[in-house]
Amino acid sequence: MEQLNHELYENARKRIKQKRHLFVHFVLFFVGSIFLIALEKLFNTGVAYPNWSYWIILIWAFLFILHFVNVFITKRFMNKQWEREEIDKLIEKQKRKIEQLQKKVEEQYPSESSVSEENTPVE
Repeated sequence: MEQLNHELYENARKRIKQKRHLFVHFVLFFVGSIFLIALEKLFNTGVAYPNWSYWIILIWAFLFILHFVNVFITKRFMNKQWEREEIDKLIEKQKRKIEQLQKKVEEQYPSESSVSEENTPVE
């Protein structure tokens, strides 16, 4: 029971850490976007490449959306229990494959004990 509580606590702690990082990413994105627009407009740095800050903000927004999807969609459904179930499925699949291969080997190359039993005369 204590192990289960510890595991639940660790999972909750990891989720909170993921959400905190997402929130920090959002704040940095927001402040950074304002800074980039101000830098371009106030200091007229976009002479050679007008609206360069918008392109950077667009790419950053795309990365933020990926981070958001990772935290709230992917990590929410693909948690430790999902991981364990997938591992169990793969182990069972591997066991079935090994059994099939063993049957093929036994059919193609019968063991010495079964060959000697066939050759011994019955009295």
